[in-house]
Amino acid sequence: MIKKLLIAAAIVVVAIQFIPVDRSNPPVAMDAATDDATKAILRRACYDCHSNETMWPWYSYVAPVSWLVSSDVEHAREHLNFSEWDKYDEKRVGKIKEEIVEEVGEKRMPLKIYLPMHPEAKISDTDFQIIKAWAEAGTPGPENDAGDD
Repeated sequence: MIKKLLIAAAIVVVAIQFIPVDRSNPPVAMDAATDDATKAILRRACYDCHSNETMWPWYSYVAPVSWLVSSDVEHAREHLNFSEWDKYDEKRVGKIKEEIVEEVGEKRMPLKIYLPMHPEAKISDTDFQIIKAWAEAGTPGPENDAGDD
């Protein structure tokens, strides 16, 4: 009986690997307008989920973890996508920056589940001060993209 259960479990594990998962990276329309220091922090800590420049690690190809990773990236991009900055008007950019400061300041971002596999994404107090200064410096958007590289 145990042997049959193990065989069935192995078949299920193999079979679920064939369920398609979206791991696409659409083209970057317009990158977020930031200074170099802020850009480096955002790329290191945020872009894997909140941009069209996701680096899909090995475990994003292994179900059922692949389903979670793909879903997390999809939802993150829907909420904030640094690669589609041109879709946000000046008012929305201001709101996004407020949310970034709040989420990072309260240590809700990056997600705790993300950090063990990506320790480089940890945001230090110095990193937070740089992000906060950028967020409070104005709201560069498509019509005012000063500071964009």
